[in-house]
Amino acid sequence: MNLSELSIPDLITEYLRGPQLLREAVAGMTRDELLARPIAGKWSTLELVAHLADFEPVYADRMKRTLAEDEPRLFGGDPDKFAAKLAYHDREIEGELKLIEVVRQQMATILRTVPATDFQRVGRHSEAGPLSLRTFLERITGHIPHHLPFIAEKRKALTGAAAN
Repeated sequence: MNLSELSIPDLITEYLRGPQLLREAVAGMTRDELLARPIAGKWSTLELVAHLADFEPVYADRMKRTLAEDEPRLFGGDPDKFAAKLAYHDREIEGELKLIEVVRQQMATILRTVPATDFQRVGRHSEAGPLSLRTFLERITGHIPHHLPFIAEKRKALTGAAAN
């Protein structure tokens, strides 16, 4: 799906669908399966979900600041540094999923009140340069779908490992 072709209301609907897609992707996984790294050099499923949960508030902040401030300076974040220092394997999957849901619900409430012209407001990202509110929304909306194949790949690898 090309998010740039969606209307703003449809884009917000897709944004709100993400948490349910993620819940479905991890449904039924045990703690051991969530912690497993069945593919060498790749994050575990819990690490991946923690990564998603960490960047939800980051993107919400970027969108809020782009709405509230004139061309705010917005900083990037290194996902690998987050993963190395933020106790990803000590987290609980349910808390991570709830955080994603709550952040998106709050942000969708805000976004539904925004005039269409405000989706062109710009924040100045430290790495990517000027980006519009719509671009931030498209990027975070696509974040969960981008990672779903990686979860499916891990589940498949775990099933294959169990069969051997």
